[in-house]
Parts: sequence; C-alpha cells; structure tokens
Amino acid sequence: MKKILASIMIVVFLSLAAGCGDTKTIKGVEYDTYGLFNKDDNRNPDVKYRLVIGNIIWSVILVETIIAPIYFLGFSLYEPVGVKDSSEPKGAV
Repeated sequence: MKKILASIMIVVFLSLAAGCGDTKTIKGVEYDTYGLFNKDDNRNPDVKYRLVIGNIIWSVILVETIIAPIYFLGFSLYEPVGVKDSSEPKGAV
C-alpha cells in the first residue's frame, strides 16, 4: 500500500513540477518569460503574466545546484498569459 501511495504522490508531484514557462505570441508579438533579474527588460505592462509554480518547485528541489534556482527564479519566474483588461487594477501581475 505504501508503494502505491508513494507512486501516486510522485506522479502528481512531477506533473505539477514539470511545467516551465513558455513564450507566447500575442497579437503577432512574441513575449518571453521574465524573472527577478530581467524584469525591467522583458516585462510588458500591457501583458498579463502568471507565476510559474513548477519553476518554484524545481528551484527548491535543485537548490544545491545553485545554477538551476538562479535560472528559474531569475529569468523564468513569470510567463505571459494574455493582454490585460483595462478593468484590472494597476500593479496586478
């Protein structure tokens, strides 16, 4: 029973953590992911972004490698979703 439960938990965990941020083409323009280091360069104030939970999980798992968390959190923490509505409050990510 423990092996089955452990297997199910591993599958669920890996499916949650497998996602990396993807670029997205919105109205003919390609928008890339951004993180803590390249926020000023890659973030567009007219585009709605969402947090990539899989990259946070991978950063925690691979914290000992140092390089993986720097990439995930520094350059690929948020991914573009679509165009912001004018009704959304300013500063919402």
